Amino acid sequence: MYVGTLSFDLLLGDVHSLKEKRSVVRPIVAELQRKYAVSVAETGNQNLHRRAEIGLAVVSGEWDHLTDILDRCERLVAARPEVDLLSVRRRLHSDED
Repeated sequence: MYVGTLSFDLLLGDVHSLKEKRSVVRPIVAELQRKYAVSVAETGNQNLHRRAEIGLAVVSGEWDHLTDILDRCERLVAARPEVDLLSVRRRLHSDED
């Protein structure tokens, strides 16, 4: 069994309230869940309206499948024009760790 996580640090564009922030972050979270069946949520910076942290986790029986899904998720977030991807933290674990 392999587990992978991603933590995205995002700078949001022209956002002036927490309500506007939710209207940007929720579609990203929903698309990641729908397209890749991953566990994902806003995990930090909830009180800052121009910053967001999104955490994502995937479990797989195959290492190659795990890294492929993480790569696809990272590309999806990086391609969103309404956010700037400041950093991504990737962690990979196996049941042998």
